Amino acid sequence: MAQIKLEATARPRAGKGAARQARREGKVPAVIYGAGEPPETICVDYNELWKQVIKGHFTSTVFEIDVEGKMSRVIPRDLQVDPVKEQPLHVDFLRIGTDGLIKVQVPVHFINDTLSPGLKRGGVLNIVRHDVEVTCPYDKIPVAFEIDLTGLEIGRSIHISAVPMPDGVTPTITDRDFTIATIAGTGGKGGEEEAAPAAAAAAAPADAAAAAKGGDAKAAGGEKKK
Repeated sequence: MAQIKLEATARPRAGKGAARQARREGKVPAVIYGAGEPPETICVDYNELWKQVIKGHFTSTVFEIDVEGKMSRVIPRDLQVDPVKEQPLHVDFLRIGTDGLIKVQVPVHFINDTLSPGLKRGGVLNIVRHDVEVTCPYDKIPVAFEIDLTGLEIGRSIHISAVPMPDGVTPTITDRDFTIATIAGTGGKGGEEEAAPAAAAAAAPADAAAAAKGGDAKAAGGEKKK
């Protein structure tokens, strides 16, 4: 995986005041932490950072940050964005250790939903996990896990054991075969069609009784006229 270089400057002071000052200067405050080293407060150029954010997959991209000559290999773990202006406010970068292993959230994508008999019959794909946390080498981060829904019926569950993992990639949860998604029934049209005959059958005795009672009343009226 190609590593992208980012220039940064040391930010000697932490706190809201220093962060606001950095933003006024066209920079984004950030911190580098992890790998057994003290946290390092820095600033990165807003325009350069924004170019990387809009490319996509920002939090699964490895960067080489040059802090005034000191190089740090990192991966973004959190990006704070202004909810109104949608501009980056702060970034947390995690240092990559000497073993090169990191923990990262990998999105799950589902394919061939039109080839699932269960979904065709009105079932619903119930997604339990939209992302799966894995441990992997920093240069082998999966873009996404694809799960094929071909042939799956209502009631089927998809577990992590059914998801192919590239070499060196392992789920962080190892004590159970956890569920990714299920195909659930809705009791829709089929249920209504089954309920209709049952309702008609239940109503038949009542209708017959009502008809019989009406006949008795007519008969009684005829006897009085005589």
